Amino acid sequence: MRLRFLTACCLVLATVLTFSAQTQAAEGKTRILMLTQSKGYTHGSVKRQKEQLAPAEVAMIQLGKDSGLFTVDCTQDAAADFTKENLQNYDIVMFYTTGMLPIKEADLQYFLNDWLKQKGHGFIGFHSATDTYKSYKPYWDMIGGSFNGHPWTAGNTVTITVHDTDFPAMKPFGKEFQVKDEIYQYKNWQPEKVHVLMSLNMAKCNPKKPYQVPVAWAKDWGQGKVFVNNMGHNPTTWTNPAFLDSVIGAIKWIRGDAPAAVPVNPELSKREDEKAAAATKAAEK
Repeated sequence: MRLRFLTACCLVLATVLTFSAQTQAAEGKTRILMLTQSKGYTHGSVKRQKEQLAPAEVAMIQLGKDSGLFTVDCTQDAAADFTKENLQNYDIVMFYTTGMLPIKEADLQYFLNDWLKQKGHGFIGFHSATDTYKSYKPYWDMIGGSFNGHPWTAGNTVTITVHDTDFPAMKPFGKEFQVKDEIYQYKNWQPEKVHVLMSLNMAKCNPKKPYQVPVAWAKDWGQGKVFVNNMGHNPTTWTNPAFLDSVIGAIKWIRGDAPAAVPVNPELSKREDEKAAAATKAAEK
């Protein structure tokens, strides 16, 4: 198996080469498989132009080089590269995907029920990872919810409240921040199974909705770990220092370098529902 990856002198110029996951292991770095295949809408952040990798792919490869923590193999061929055999070469899987991916059922079941539950393994889902396998319960049970529209489009500037400022992937954002990005709302949302890390501050957002809109969360999955961040629609997000530092924090959490408990917090989601309902009602007066 050979994957295409980028050696970048900067985030503008990209050259596609081949890379061995076994070499990555020899260097003692975390090995990441980043799947950016779209079987639905293709976001600009993962759209490749000719022989160049996409903005999200370039950003992750460069972040690995800059941090010295990890290396990334990027693929848009799930059928060839997302297999039981190839997963043995990796510690973390990243998804920026859409739709029903062409992964064999046996390989997907192995990923969800075996590989991901192993100590030291983790899943990081960006943006439309929740717009993937929406009708496949084992997947959305793992990831925590599935896409159900985005009233806050790519041009909206939203205000986000960070609930767990001590979590490694949340420290870069502080207690509250604003960002221009597309934010999803969810169905199949399971607050009783996740640790919500940040949500829209509905009192400061337009449009307003009478329910919580989580933006990032984390959960244990067996002995493995799951981290999801809705951000990443806009290519500019992939040059945002806080966002990139957040990715580093998530990777350190999965590696065990930055331990943090992620107890489920459905009571927080209930309070956020109440706040959102109150904000919506006040706006209607």
